[in-house]
Parts: sequence; structure tokens; C-alpha cells
Amino acid sequence: MAYGEALAALADPTRRELFERLRRGPQAVGGLADQVPVSRPAVSQHLQVLKAAGLVADEAQGTARIYRIRAEGLAELRRWLDGFWDEPLAR
Repeated sequence: MAYGEALAALADPTRRELFERLRRGPQAVGGLADQVPVSRPAVSQHLQVLKAAGLVADEAQGTARIYRIRAEGLAELRRWLDGFWDEPLAR
């Protein structure tokens, strides 16, 4: 995952809201859709963008897809952001 993909994925307010909701723990698409003012198919599409950016992962549990935040996906984004702190402080 490139940090640019993560930033682009999180630029959308609905995706940011879904991502924030996943901070509380893994959730099914249906549960997430109940919490936001967009359709279930739209939630699935937003989650696919977050997945393509490496920020979330999913797994099948019966007929449900359960999404969770990928710590590994956040690591590259965090390294990039930390560079803005490390470089100026080193000077």
C-alpha cells in the first residue's frame, strides 16, 4: 500500500466515517450500513476502496463479510506522517 492510496481513500467523508467506526472493532457490512446514511451497496463499495488501499481486510463468516482495520496498512501511512515530525525535529 502506498500512503497516497490511503490518503485518497480517506479523503471521502463516508469512508472516513466507516473507518472510524471500525476502530471499535470488526463489523459486518450490514451493521455498518445501519450506522450511516448511505445504502448497503454503497457501504460495500466504500469498503472495497478502503480494502484496495490496504487499510481494511475482510473475511467471510457465513453469509456475512466482516471488516476490520489492518494495522499493517496504517503502518506505512504512519511512517510517512511521522516523517513530517522527525525531519524538522532533527534539524
